[in-house]
Amino acid sequence: MKFLDQVKIYIKAGNGGDGSPSFRREKFIEFGGPDGGDGGKGGSVILRVERNLNTLIDYRYQQHHKAQRGENGSGQNRTGKGGEDLILKVPLGTQVFEEDNKTLIYDFTKTGEEFVAANGGKGGLGNTRFKSSTNRAPRKYTKGTAGEEFVIWLQLKTIADIGIIGLPNAGKSSLLAAVTNANPKIANYQFTTLNPNLGVATYDDKEITLADIPGLIEGAHEGTGLGTQFLKHIERCKSLLHLIDITNEDLMKSYNQVKKELQNYSFELTKKKEIIVLNKIDLVDEDIVKKKIKDFSKDKKCEILTVSTLKKDSVSKIKSKLILYAS
Repeated sequence: MKFLDQVKIYIKAGNGGDGSPSFRREKFIEFGGPDGGDGGKGGSVILRVERNLNTLIDYRYQQHHKAQRGENGSGQNRTGKGGEDLILKVPLGTQVFEEDNKTLIYDFTKTGEEFVAANGGKGGLGNTRFKSSTNRAPRKYTKGTAGEEFVIWLQLKTIADIGIIGLPNAGKSSLLAAVTNANPKIANYQFTTLNPNLGVATYDDKEITLADIPGLIEGAHEGTGLGTQFLKHIERCKSLLHLIDITNEDLMKSYNQVKKELQNYSFELTKKKEIIVLNKIDLVDEDIVKKKIKDFSKDKKCEILTVSTLKKDSVSKIKSKLILYAS
C-alpha cells in the first residue's frame, strides 16, 4: 500500500428534507385540517479513527464526499426519513485543518475517536406545526436547511512508541524487519525507504510500535533530500532510536549531523528519550568495535547498544531494551 500523509478533500453534509403542506382529504370527514409531516434531518459527515489504517491514500482517488439528504415530510403527519451519516475512516494521528492548511480543527489521538466534520441540515416543518386556534388551515411550511460543506486538509502524523532515525543506509529498515512483523523494502543504497514504515514488536507479552523514518541528510530541515516531509512523524514518538552504521569512519560526525537536523526542525525533538544503537557490528572486528564504542561514548549520557540484525540473540537483546524505552 502506498503511503500518503496529506490530502485535500471536499465534504458535504446532507440537506434537510422539506416539510409537507398536506391536508387531510378523507371521505366523510368534513373538517380535514393540515396533516403535513416534518422533513428528515440530513446526514452528517463524521471522521472516525480506524486502527488498521496507516495512510490516507484512499482519499487521493476519491476527494468528494457527500452524506445522504433527508427525505421530505408527507401527509398523515409522516416525518421524512433522516439521511444516513457518512463515516470517513482515517488513521490514528490524523489532523484536520481548514482550507488554508494552517488552522487546526481537530487532532485524532485515540483509536475509535470520532469528529463531526460537517453537520447535516435540519428538516423543514410541515404545515401541522403552524396550526393554531386562529389559523385552522395553515398552508405555511418550511424547507429543510442546507447541510454544511467544507474543503478540509487531512494530515497524518504517525503515532509510534519509538521512532528509528539515522542517516540513509544505516540499516533502519533491516532493524525494523528484524524486531517487528513489518516487511519494509531493504536494499544496499541510500534512500531505500521513501515513506515511514510501521511495525509492531512483541517481547514478554508486551507490544510496542516502531516507525522507520526515511534517512536524514544535511539540510533536511530546509527540504534537502526527503526534507521536512517526514520529520513531522518523529514529533509524536515517545522515544527515539538513533541508529548509526559502525562502519562509518567518524561516528560522532554521523551522530551530530542527524541531531543537528532534528534541532533545527524543532528543539523539542532533542528533549525526547534517546537510545543509540551501533549497527552492522558483524562487519567489524570485535577489538575495533570495543575501541569505537569507547571513543564514541565519551560525554554521552544516553545508553549505547550494539546490534547485528543477522544474529537472533542480538535482536532479542535490543527488543528487551526497546520495551523499557516505550513505557
